[in-house]
Amino acid sequence: MRLLQSIIPIQQVKTPRAMNKPVENITPHKSLTDIIRYYDHTQSDYGLLWLDKNNRAVHFGYYDENAKKHHDALVNLNRVLADIAEIEENETVLDAGCGQGGSSVWLAENRGAKVIGITPVKSQVAAATRFINKKELTQKVQVEIGNYTQTRFEDNSFDVVWACESLCHADEKDKFYREAHRILKPGGRLIAAEYIRSGDSYHEDGDTLLTQWLHGWSINSIDSEEQHRRHAEQSGFQKINIRDVTENTEPSLRVLYRLSIILKPLGYFLRFFRIRSEYQHGNLIGSLRQYQALKKGYWFYGIISAQKSG
Repeated sequence: MRLLQSIIPIQQVKTPRAMNKPVENITPHKSLTDIIRYYDHTQSDYGLLWLDKNNRAVHFGYYDENAKKHHDALVNLNRVLADIAEIEENETVLDAGCGQGGSSVWLAENRGAKVIGITPVKSQVAAATRFINKKELTQKVQVEIGNYTQTRFEDNSFDVVWACESLCHADEKDKFYREAHRILKPGGRLIAAEYIRSGDSYHEDGDTLLTQWLHGWSINSIDSEEQHRRHAEQSGFQKINIRDVTENTEPSLRVLYRLSIILKPLGYFLRFFRIRSEYQHGNLIGSLRQYQALKKGYWFYGIISAQKSG
């Protein structure tokens, strides 16, 4: 998940084979560099407004009978994804777009998995490494710089490929599916939590809301359910399932929206005096627009699962 702005700006391992701009003029990112800068500029915001010292979950929360509060819901999304993927002890997992290592550490601690996390953002690798060291899990979890559409891993290396709110950053999402299929072992599973378009075309209001949200979070576009299913099928996946779990994640999305409304006047003030960067201001606007677009039915929060033939 891409988080709301605070008022304070900021900043290998051996693997198994296994603003002065108007809101409406927010520009799309042009390269991976922009995504890296986005996360560099917002890293402290996650810590101040979303996480705590024991939870590095850079994603939304999943509310159900097991989780009624913010912190519990953040952790609970890991449980839900791990249950769907049926992750077992000592299985090898690629955390594709691992952020600050929250899910990687959870999988090691709670499922006994061996996890490799990859992200293109050096500051996230540093934060994840500190978290892993603190948890004394260096034998189970490793993180490194990497691109999930073109990894360095051999064919048939992992039991599970895990992508928690990270697939959205791929401009060509079919490349992610093809790479995931290549590096999964026969019978291996793909699990992803993802923002999914409700359709392929909207009127002007829908396109405006989606554009301001996505570009504010350094995402060029999100795919529809049909597009995700087609990418998975063409890559060779079977047992493809896409679940709409918006009902469970909407409370978490709403929390971010309400925080954004509270901080909006201060955000505009600090951006006017260039105390906050364009990336930070775009993040604030994105945090407002994501919920507005959700309530108008332009997207939904989905869980995607699939399996490589065995």
